[in-house]
Amino acid sequence: MAGKNINYFLMDGSPSGRIKCTISNWTGVAYRIPRTELEKCKERDDLKQSGVYFLFGTDEDTGDNVVYIGQAGVRKNGEGILFRLQEHKRKTDKDYWTEAVIFTTSNNSFGPTEISWLENRFCALAGTAKRYIVKNSVEPNLGNPTEEKESELEEFAANAKIVMGVLGHKVFEPLVSSSVTSNDGAAAPALSGDVLELRRGNTLAKGQRTSDGFVLFKGANISLKTSKGCPNNSIKQRELHASKISEDRILQEDILLRSPHEAAGFVTGNSCNAREIWKTTEGKSLGEIEASEASET
Repeated sequence: MAGKNINYFLMDGSPSGRIKCTISNWTGVAYRIPRTELEKCKERDDLKQSGVYFLFGTDEDTGDNVVYIGQAGVRKNGEGILFRLQEHKRKTDKDYWTEAVIFTTSNNSFGPTEISWLENRFCALAGTAKRYIVKNSVEPNLGNPTEEKESELEEFAANAKIVMGVLGHKVFEPLVSSSVTSNDGAAAPALSGDVLELRRGNTLAKGQRTSDGFVLFKGANISLKTSKGCPNNSIKQRELHASKISEDRILQEDILLRSPHEAAGFVTGNSCNAREIWKTTEGKSLGEIEASEASET
């Protein structure tokens, strides 16, 4: 992939404040705005335009990351996307969100077709990635763009995915990114590198290291009991992901854990040496893999 020149402007002089983000030779403009800072944006003309927005937060019951994806067109009173966000801020049913990310354009080129298509596309990408719970209750309308317009919008969406990651949200990025075989034999995504297995008695699990931590693939057999020596973080993760484990103790979807050690405790309910217990199908241990990686640097 070719490099990108991304302009990242701290509007308030702080990385925790409002941020404007653009890419060279791209008409898109992105903003990350904390919920508490919306009022500071009233005079920005490009936020009175049409656009697509994301409301990010956490579920108060489960602690899961959540996102609502919406669109806003220009109204007869001249108000646009910022006005729509202010409406959301006043609604009690959307108290979960703490910051918004907005996509609009520098040349005010978005019409109803563009924002409908992008809202639909972004919802599909976020749903496939499964990093966030998508709060949209109704699937957005795809619209009926020409093939030329759809090609333009695909390019816009590709740049938006890059910018979204730069702004701190991996809402479009799957936990793992190419295809391998998961625990239940189905196709499961994976980054380049070794798929690791954990076999202990009747326990079988597969997973893989990623840049974010360790992805435990769905289909893993999770032990029922936890010992006193089970790491506290693994116990907490068991509680957090309890709804994703079936009655017969099978993990129902891929989950991201912080490390192979935490994943081993999650699966076995015990304290164990992750560098020994996680192995490739050829029997090479994680410890051996790490030693080999270290010798290559």
